[in-house]
Parts: sequence; C-alpha cells; structure tokens
Amino acid sequence: MEELPIGVLIASLGFVIGIVFGATAQHTNFCTMGALSDIVFMGNWSRFRAWFLAIAIAIVLSQTLQLNGIVDLNKSIYLTTNFGWGGAILGGLIFGFGMTLAGGCGNKTLVRLGAGNLKSLIVLIFLGMFAYMTLRGFIGPARLELEALTVIDLKANGFASQGIPELLASFIGASEQTARWVVTVIFAIGLLYFCFKDAEFRNSPKDIAAGVVIGTLIPMAWYLTGVIGNDDFDPTPLASFTFVAPSGDAIQYLMTFTGSTINFGIATVGGVIVGSFLMAKSKGEFRIESFTTANDFIRHVIGAAMMGTGGVIALGCTIGQGITGMSTLALGSLIALGSILFGGVLGLKYLEEDSFSGAFKAIFAKS
Repeated sequence: MEELPIGVLIASLGFVIGIVFGATAQHTNFCTMGALSDIVFMGNWSRFRAWFLAIAIAIVLSQTLQLNGIVDLNKSIYLTTNFGWGGAILGGLIFGFGMTLAGGCGNKTLVRLGAGNLKSLIVLIFLGMFAYMTLRGFIGPARLELEALTVIDLKANGFASQGIPELLASFIGASEQTARWVVTVIFAIGLLYFCFKDAEFRNSPKDIAAGVVIGTLIPMAWYLTGVIGNDDFDPTPLASFTFVAPSGDAIQYLMTFTGSTINFGIATVGGVIVGSFLMAKSKGEFRIESFTTANDFIRHVIGAAMMGTGGVIALGCTIGQGITGMSTLALGSLIALGSILFGGVLGLKYLEEDSFSGAFKAIFAKS
C-alpha cells in the first residue's frame, strides 16, 4: 500500500481536529465577539472567561512543548524578529471593529455557516477575498508600506525573537529557559485566577469545557505540524489554528482544485464547518438563516472586508492572534489582542450609539 504523502496526512489530521473545534464551538456557543457583546450589553463575563481560559491552557501546553524541545515555536510566524507593532495595532483595531459589523469573528463565521447561516457564507467569501487582496492584491502595497514604516528589526538590536521570555531574558540577564518558565507561570496564574475567581464561571461547565477543549487544540496543532509534519523531504510549515488567511486559501483551493494542494489551514477551515454542521444537526439547531434587510447585508459585507484586511495586517484574528499567537508568548500577539478587544468594544458601542463620537464618549465616560 502506497504511503500517504505527509502533506495529505497533516491536512487529514487538521480536518479531524477542525471538526472537534467546530463541534465544540457550536455546542458551547464559544464566540469571542459574543463574549465582548455579553460584557458590553449584559455585564456577563462568562464567555470572555472561557476565551481567556483557552488562552491559559494554550500557553501552558504550548510552552511545555517548547521547554521540552518537542516543538520549536520560534519557527512560527508570531516570533519573527520583524516586530510589526504598527500592523498589530492598526490591523487589530480594524479586525475588532469589523467583527462587530459582521456579527462574529472568523471562527464564528465558519461555525454559523455550518449551522445553516447563509449570512456567514457571504461574510466568508468577502473575508477571504479581502484577505487575499491584502496579502497579494490591491491592498498589498499599502500593507507593505505600513510594514516598512513601523516594523522594528529586533535582530539588528540584538534580540533573537519578539517572544516575551526572550526579551525579558535579554533585559534582566537571565537564561532564556528561566525567563520562559517565569513568564509562563505568571500568565497561567494570572489568567486562571481571572477565570475561576468568578462563581458564575466556576458553575458553568459548558464555558469551562469550551476553554479547555479549544485551548488544548492549539498545542495539538503545533504538534501535528511541528512534529508529525517535520519531514525532511516535504516539511510542513509550523502552524496552528487561525482563520483569516486560511479562509482566503480555502476559497482559492476550491476554485483551482485540480491544480492546488491542500494544507493544514485549509483543512481546519473545512473541519470547523463540518464539525459545526454535525453538532447543529445532532442537537436540532440547524436552520437556514439569511439577511433581513439591505442594510443588514451591507453591514455584514463591510465587516467581512474589514476582518479580511485587518486580520492579515495583524497576522491573525481572535483565534489566530488571540489564542494561537498568545500561546507563543509573542509581544506582537499581546498587542494585537489588546487592539482587537478595543476595536470590538468600539464597534459594539458604535452600533449602539450610531456614531463614532457617541461610541468614544460611551467608552470613556466616567462611571
């Protein structure tokens, strides 16, 4: 029997864990934009804590892989010595604002599509199209100009990467491994305390399960691509879950199927949709939904365009930077996450106040 090519094997395994991701997100209603909406409009932090529990789990397990020499996270796109602080801020703000207009982030778009939401099909198409336009098309020159103006070459300044442990080790003169242990423990304790100090969250097994499962899938993906996919003749790029650029890749793959090769990112996009579909059907939650008005359509398209553009500029989304990037302890990911959060809150307040001035006043109003 002919051996399965390593790229196909990794894509197949990626499809499987993508199914788990999609099924989990559908069953638990795991949604990063929804988490912000719950806080802004209802004062409920449970889904937000589920998101941050996922970050904590992802950090601990991913850094364990790194500390034991199993996976070299420095090979990921998040830990390069090109520190793109401008892209992290601007892209994060654009993505965060856009996801509120589109009714969800890239992950939620795929989950809703699997559950029968046709709005999400349109969002996915425009998100993928604008992601590709920002990567290689019409918006690409503007992205490259932003990088030229704001990227800091850390290597030229004596730093090995933009990882927070590496930067800390350089500043305090400690070993990189010691600094990594310290930073990992600080993040883990801080995030876990934030999550479990709340009695409502402690008594919400669905939210806890969402955080644990989603958080565990991130290092699983690192292991798949970094260990199983570490083939001398056909190496797989080190990657984990992210949904902006892979959505564009997936659309291109479908259009050029006979001349294209599937990869891990494309497979996870398909897996999330299938996992959500299977869970929605099993729970009787699958239903066809569409736009109610022309304004609803326009708002979703604009939001999708902003997510595709901002997600590429920021090198990720609420999952790609917010969990996967954070699992590497990259400084750029921390900045991007903060920018996405602010952009999301601004977008929610904009929808509520119907103006930017009203949104800023609402955010910064003294209680």
